[in-house]
Amino acid sequence: MRRRSFALMLAGSVAAGMARAADLWQLARSKRQIHQFSTLFTAQDVRDRLAQPGGIEAAIDWCRKTGVTKVYIETYRDGYEVEQETLIKVRDAFRKADFAVAGCVTPTRIGKPSTGSKLVSCYSDHPTQTRVEEIFQYAAAFFDELMVDDWLFTDCTCEVCDNARRTQTVNIEGRINPVRGQSWQDYRRTLMLWISRDQIIGAAKKLNPNVRLTIKYPMWYDQFQDRGYDVVRETAEYDKIWAGTETRDLPGGAQPYRAYFLMRWLEAIGQGKAGGGWYDPLNTTPKTYVEQARQTVLGGARETVLFSYGALSRQNGPADIEALRQNIPELLEVAEQVQRRRIAGLAAYKPPHSNGGTQPYVFDYIGMLGFPLVPYYQFPEDSRAAFFPLHAREDPEFLTKGSLYIASGRPVLITQAMAETLDPLLVKQKNVRVLSVGGDPKSLLNLTQEELDPIRDAMLAPFKTKFHAPSRVGLYLFTDGSYVIENFRDEAVTVELNGASLQVPARGWTKRWK
Repeated sequence: MRRRSFALMLAGSVAAGMARAADLWQLARSKRQIHQFSTLFTAQDVRDRLAQPGGIEAAIDWCRKTGVTKVYIETYRDGYEVEQETLIKVRDAFRKADFAVAGCVTPTRIGKPSTGSKLVSCYSDHPTQTRVEEIFQYAAAFFDELMVDDWLFTDCTCEVCDNARRTQTVNIEGRINPVRGQSWQDYRRTLMLWISRDQIIGAAKKLNPNVRLTIKYPMWYDQFQDRGYDVVRETAEYDKIWAGTETRDLPGGAQPYRAYFLMRWLEAIGQGKAGGGWYDPLNTTPKTYVEQARQTVLGGARETVLFSYGALSRQNGPADIEALRQNIPELLEVAEQVQRRRIAGLAAYKPPHSNGGTQPYVFDYIGMLGFPLVPYYQFPEDSRAAFFPLHAREDPEFLTKGSLYIASGRPVLITQAMAETLDPLLVKQKNVRVLSVGGDPKSLLNLTQEELDPIRDAMLAPFKTKFHAPSRVGLYLFTDGSYVIENFRDEAVTVELNGASLQVPARGWTKRWK
């Protein structure tokens, strides 16, 4: 009897699990116009998993259990290109199973290697340029939508690159124009823009006029210009842009808030082109993996790419995915609420191609201190309060515009390094608050609640908001008075918002929609 009872219980548990998976799949399908969960099959996944007996069926089952309704099938990565017959078989099987299907190319180990990372190419090399054309035309033959993974950059300093940098520039309208004395930044940005226009977009659309291309930008936004990413001109060329939101959980690594900030900053540049975020299970726990999902959704993403089927099937991947499955209904609900609203808060000014000097990625830490940020790539003339770090000095007109902004009496938050570049009389204005960052922005996280509360009170006064909380607790405001509070700490916290006491669980969030 005991053995039979256990068997019945086990059968009941299996049946319940199957019902939950079916419910999640149906929910995901019904909400995919609001937010869609996708996954990527790398070229090696296609070869080693999907091409094996039963591989496609297992992958379809995994996707349905995870609420994934769209798949990206990679045609090229690390020198390997998937065979035509396999691509067609896999693509058509997913289409038949009612999945949206797109292609992907990861431009690693193409042609001549860079003198820097050996995964990266020397794009000044003409045979390499020809091979790029071939790879993207091959992919465009199978798919009407292509994602370009975030390896489309160069760090090469070979003799060919250096000679071109010093004596020539790639002409966006043609091939080469004589020019002298370019910086590495300028040369690489122009070179990679030309590669995008000619060898990638132009080549792909020549073969398949219907193909639409998406460029995925990496997480390291303060270094884009150093390796050839031009977020303004490239964004104008591509049909969509994507953000890497894989903050992970590494000592000294990216703060979780970076995923949110990058998504919102790119959306400001893209004006509707920012399609979604992309994160992975590397160096995560289930809790920090779900944090990536939350920040991506709060960032306004309409799609999430879970990288990748293979990576999520090993090591900590299965535990991360199980945690995500439990949270998908709530994430879809939040995505729907977020997309109905506009964010509110301090204008965070980061001009294109700017870096923070001794204070890189300082925006991430300001967000972790509970200052709600609204990223801007152009000067925020009409904003009610602003944060101006050293990045703002890349704007050649900042001294004039920033001085007028401060003189207007609106609350301004600046770093000590920025203060040292301004007229001391401006810095002493009552509406200016100065944060001492030093050479390590992470030190900001050591500020106590007693130090932070009065600064937040001053900065949030235009929004009729008071937020009292320790560091590592983020506040996300919306213009209609809705809010989300996320706790990035390993212990629960009690915070105060406009006089109301709120409990926020460890590595969790609380929210209210109006």
